[in-house]
Amino acid sequence: MKYFSITSPSIRRSFAAALREGLAPDRGLYVPAHIPRVEWSSLSGVALPELATRMLFPYVDGAITEVELHDLMEDALNFEIPLVHVEGNVSQLELFRGPTAAFKDVGARVMSRLLGATSTERLTVLVATSGDTGSAVAQGFFNVPGIDVVILYPSGRISRIQEQQLTTVGANVRAVEVQGAFDDCQRLVKEAFLDEQVQSCRPLTSANSINIGRWIPQSIYYAWATLQADESLDFIVPSGNFGNIAAGILAQRMGMPCSGFHAAVNANDVMEHYMRTGHYRPTESKATISNAMDVGDPSNRPRLEWLYESSISKMQSEFHVQSVSEEATRRAMLRLWEHSGLLVCPHTAIGFEAASRSSRGAHQVVLATAHAAKFGGVVEEATGQSPEIPESLLGCLDKPKESTLLPADYAAFRSYLLQA
Repeated sequence: MKYFSITSPSIRRSFAAALREGLAPDRGLYVPAHIPRVEWSSLSGVALPELATRMLFPYVDGAITEVELHDLMEDALNFEIPLVHVEGNVSQLELFRGPTAAFKDVGARVMSRLLGATSTERLTVLVATSGDTGSAVAQGFFNVPGIDVVILYPSGRISRIQEQQLTTVGANVRAVEVQGAFDDCQRLVKEAFLDEQVQSCRPLTSANSINIGRWIPQSIYYAWATLQADESLDFIVPSGNFGNIAAGILAQRMGMPCSGFHAAVNANDVMEHYMRTGHYRPTESKATISNAMDVGDPSNRPRLEWLYESSISKMQSEFHVQSVSEEATRRAMLRLWEHSGLLVCPHTAIGFEAASRSSRGAHQVVLATAHAAKFGGVVEEATGQSPEIPESLLGCLDKPKESTLLPADYAAFRSYLLQA
């Protein structure tokens, strides 16, 4: 399988090269030269690692053998991802059962294994996080031979547990606390990738959803949910950078039956405005209680457009975006607790609220993106209940935080990379 840059199709790479580069030289996102089809009827009854192998092998063929890929998937996906009924025709896909209690464990753990299996040089994985990506990448790449990790996060804009998760790992993982918003972190990462001197001194790759190694594996759990339900599903996806929902649409293009996709966003509603008006206008991100979705210029928008063959009218008719306010988010958390005895993180609550507004009779599945305990203060304020902290999160809480504080200035970050 070959990959090309959306903005310059003449830039073409092998899977290993696209995985290694993360972002194309023209700053474009890589996409596969074609979307392979999977015989859906042949997947019934398969285990999760086998499903992952069958879905991913066409994308990695030529870089990893099918047997090697299956071994990697058994190692990466060693936790459950159950589909659980909540109320009425609504279920949630519990994507918070991995080691960092967030959906990004799937993409980060798969990517770390793929990169380790295909790389022959020492690399620095450079990642910007609005919360959960950082901890998932930190754990996914912890002590992977030949890999260093540098994580940028916005100071004061992630939860305490999230910050503890990514600043207490140590070993080959370092955290940079940026005095700015997530968009500033993302900008610094993109500038570093285009800096030839930095790349020559310290070869970089990305573990954000801009990287095909993070993005494509997320398609697996949409297929897994559909197999568990044994019917076509209507997916409600809490969205920030829009890589997650783009992966779901990729699964649909591969042959997965689906009733529809609904992106649920917070006050950072640039994509809702885009679908409503047909005009894309990036904005400065706003801080909210659902901080992992605080993105004013979603980096995976070009992939969504590519999946819809650059037809904005087709996107507007098939792809739906619902914006949910802070007040409605809190009400949704309280309602879920009072009616179903369920505590959810604010991002997942936005998904449930969007589901309540878009019911069309189909089986709706909200992607539960993080464990409620990762946002315990917000959940307790909304519901009066303190979520029980899972074992996977307890270990980091008492460790000392280790991070480097930097301004949202590329010169300062560049100096850090060259000296670290």
